[in-house]
Amino acid sequence: MLFDATQAKRRQGPRGSFDLPLLIALVGLACVGLVMITSSSIAVADSQHLGAFYFLKKHLLFLGLGLVLAGAAMRTELKVLEKNAFLLMMLAFILLLAVFLPVLGMRLNGARRWLNLMVTSFQPVEAVKLILVVYIASYLVRHRESVETRFLGLLKPILVAGIIVLLLLAQPDFGSATLVIGVTIAMVWLGGARPIFLFGMGLPLMPLLAIAATSESYRVKRLTSFMDPWKDPFNDGFQLTQSLMAIGRGEWTGVGLGSSVLKLSYLPEAHTDFIFAVISEELGLAGIVFVMSLFALAVGRGLYMGLKGVELGQRFAGYVAFGISLMIGLQTMVSIGVNLGALPTKGLTLPLISYGGSSMVLTCAMAGVLLRATYEINRALDARQMATRMPAAAVPDANATVATAAAREREAVSA
Repeated sequence: MLFDATQAKRRQGPRGSFDLPLLIALVGLACVGLVMITSSSIAVADSQHLGAFYFLKKHLLFLGLGLVLAGAAMRTELKVLEKNAFLLMMLAFILLLAVFLPVLGMRLNGARRWLNLMVTSFQPVEAVKLILVVYIASYLVRHRESVETRFLGLLKPILVAGIIVLLLLAQPDFGSATLVIGVTIAMVWLGGARPIFLFGMGLPLMPLLAIAATSESYRVKRLTSFMDPWKDPFNDGFQLTQSLMAIGRGEWTGVGLGSSVLKLSYLPEAHTDFIFAVISEELGLAGIVFVMSLFALAVGRGLYMGLKGVELGQRFAGYVAFGISLMIGLQTMVSIGVNLGALPTKGLTLPLISYGGSSMVLTCAMAGVLLRATYEINRALDARQMATRMPAAAVPDANATVATAAAREREAVSA
């Protein structure tokens, strides 16, 4: 009886599945973030007379909204995103321009990076990161031969990324601009572009990046102060020296969860940009290794599934998996590097861990799209395995079988 039921299911076509190790890593990071925001934000909330658990309650709200978006993304065929990639990119440009409007745009700490939505604020660049990955993945699928063989085949994606970078520098947001450049170049290279083409296109941009990095005095201070923060520990080097002291206090096993001293109004942005320092102080090297292992598992599985998707002919899903994994991985490297003093100070959160509404919601959505990509890749793999086990007449085309299964899934969702 069990055999008959299994056979009946197989006749319906290939079955997809979400990558379990990836899902475990993402959930683990979100849980670590929940615990560490609770620990690191109490002192900040008390100092602002907001109530001890103010930031925790808001974080739970953002996490809940992010989970809703992630769930919706996990049930949405990637073809929907692929077909609307151009419209989404137009939306990204509109969002980035909207921050400069007097009514919608908000200026905080000298930067115009947020939109005023009345009940809360929203940072458009978090949505732009996901949209950029979708657009470049779509372009790589549509112009595969041009990207692999022609120098001009790289022009359009690089130009789109360049416009985004210019808009980000105008806000200013140098950290996100650097992230956009890195992910774009990596995706195009993974899409088959020749390194010599990338080098030739990137060489003229190097002086422009150098000018952008040194055009503002605060950027110059950030570039120089991280090299020797102890030279001016109470001014330009204050954040980094406090972070390094927190990391040093953690030693092997940490001072204990909730027992951090540096988070008590000494370490600025303890629950956002410098939450890794609090993790280091309270959980020690053991905690650092655990968190970094979760990130390594998430990024590694994403890249592995992306490679498998390209091999199976699911190129859009594969490139999306590449792009999202790179976005999360590079942002993690920058955030941890800033906390360790290996990189200049940037306003980048630690994905799924740091407090931040826009970052948390859109990172969850990004994770949902990544999981959906693994679902479709595994579905294509199952179709191939069915094709090899069954006679050719029974399974004429694995891609057609995948398309039939996708159509049935859409009908089930709509019903």
